[in-house]
Amino acid sequence: MTSPFGAPPVGRGRDDACPGALRLHPADDGALARVRLPGGLLTAAQAEALGRLSEELGDGHLDLTSRGNVQLRGLRSDAGGELADRLGAAGLLPSIRHERVRNIVASPLAGVDGCGHADVQAWTRELDRLLCVSDAATGLSGRFLFALDDGRGDVAALGGDVTLIALPDRRAVLHVGPVAPGSGIAMPAEDGPRQALRAAEEFLAVLRDGGQRAWRVREVDPDGSLIRARLGASTPAETVDFGPPPGFGVVHDSDGTVAGLSLGLRFGRASAPQWRLLAEAAARGSGELRLTPWRGVVLPGASAAEVPILAEAGLIADSGSPWHGASACTGLPGCAKSLADVRRDAAEALAAQRPSTAKLLPVHWSGCARRCGHPGGDRWVDVLATADGYQVSVAGTDRADLPGSQQMSAAVAAARSTPQTRTT
Repeated sequence: MTSPFGAPPVGRGRDDACPGALRLHPADDGALARVRLPGGLLTAAQAEALGRLSEELGDGHLDLTSRGNVQLRGLRSDAGGELADRLGAAGLLPSIRHERVRNIVASPLAGVDGCGHADVQAWTRELDRLLCVSDAATGLSGRFLFALDDGRGDVAALGGDVTLIALPDRRAVLHVGPVAPGSGIAMPAEDGPRQALRAAEEFLAVLRDGGQRAWRVREVDPDGSLIRARLGASTPAETVDFGPPPGFGVVHDSDGTVAGLSLGLRFGRASAPQWRLLAEAAARGSGELRLTPWRGVVLPGASAAEVPILAEAGLIADSGSPWHGASACTGLPGCAKSLADVRRDAAEALAAQRPSTAKLLPVHWSGCARRCGHPGGDRWVDVLATADGYQVSVAGTDRADLPGSQQMSAAVAAARSTPQTRTT
């Protein structure tokens, strides 16, 4: 899978600049920290700890990323030491050396709705454990991504560097680079996490042997064949169709029983009071929150009685909402590189749209050509601020920019209705 904005550079001359919990990023609104949460997994107590940190050290908000991680903004420039100590006390920094490479997304509804073929949350915990004891893995960039899919095809569509997909009968298929027919490596499901880490280590070996520097597999091995050969893989396996992200609202299991809630955050941002309500609802359920790569939150075991309270607080519990699948970068005034207050403009555009039961493409507003935080995968609506206004197009296609004479809301609505053809 290649970027819709051109081929990535090969032979990078520097390390990636991704922020972490220890490497703070300076922004116009203060320092920014990104806390990696493999699989988006948090206990209710850990969520409460993050909420307190946002209030006491930051701007009182928490931002979800397109990899299910959390960002704290508005931090003091000297807050790093205290932040690290408190994250460590909450169990959110198991390895200082590996904190930026723990990039793992996992199917957030696994084990909740009765779909899927494996408990990928167990895969997540095992892969994270293996990562944190691998000396070689410290060489991965902060952009390298593992995707663990329970067979429904949701995170398999996110363009991971290493993707592990559950199959029936306790089997799994491992993809290196793009998820494509015939390119997977079949294996017993219990071997999946170990082989996923091995694939990442072989990627690093390819770089070392070639004297190269790269952040992602596609930069040096576009179809994954080189790394598959190093793994000694000779047995291709079938794969799955890509599936949609979770909808919002009450989640039912296979027999119709309420099994939890799936909620959205506007632009993936929660105030500390909203976050506290989520943590409290999680504590009354299974005690766990799962942050999704689509900037939502799944609360396994939570009751439908929580919905009115959470919706009243501004959380999204309706899958027909125009906010479903909508995201935006920080924009002005938080980012000096932005050409517009994209969140204000996006909110106005979304307010003008009607709820819909149709499946719509994700949409992302960007304040500049860097397109920070854009959705994973290759099919989404790209709303880009320029010096002459906004351009609206469908990323990953040959579709031209929609006419500038159209109102942005109408242009976005038309682009989101583009047919979705997301299968391998």
